[in-house]
Amino acid sequence: MRVTVGDRLPDANLLKMGANGPEAVSLAGKLAGRKVVLFGLPGAFTGMCSTAHMPSFVRNAKAFAEKGVDEIICVPVNDPFVLAAWGKDTGAEAAGIALLGDTDCSFTKAIGMAFSAPQIGLIDRAVRYSMLVEDGVVTILNTENGPGVCDLTAGEALLAQL
Repeated sequence: MRVTVGDRLPDANLLKMGANGPEAVSLAGKLAGRKVVLFGLPGAFTGMCSTAHMPSFVRNAKAFAEKGVDEIICVPVNDPFVLAAWGKDTGAEAAGIALLGDTDCSFTKAIGMAFSAPQIGLIDRAVRYSMLVEDGVVTILNTENGPGVCDLTAGEALLAQL
């Protein structure tokens, strides 16, 4: 069942790249008592994700902070090694965007945002979404209506809703 506005997000053990390698991160710990932008996308280094979706949050990171957002978190179904490289490549790391890998797609499946497109090699990936989460509860939620589109879920669209 797909998550909706008013739902509390389930906890998830996600992975980030730390100074000594991959580190586990509790999503519930990142969300507790905080105002967080969370977004998901099909994958690091894929077309629309690299040219539109991530850049829209990099461009707007400062504007989100000015609106009281404590952190921006991207949760793709990728490993932390790939995410570390992608964070450097896209400027996400420099912008302070947290890249937390849902390596087994369990969180993405739990919130009903998983899809597969085997014809292009994408198995168990995240649909394109963005949300505002306040103290673990979804207060704004956007999903795209089709593949290859990044309009409703772009940073600018979510920022306009705050």
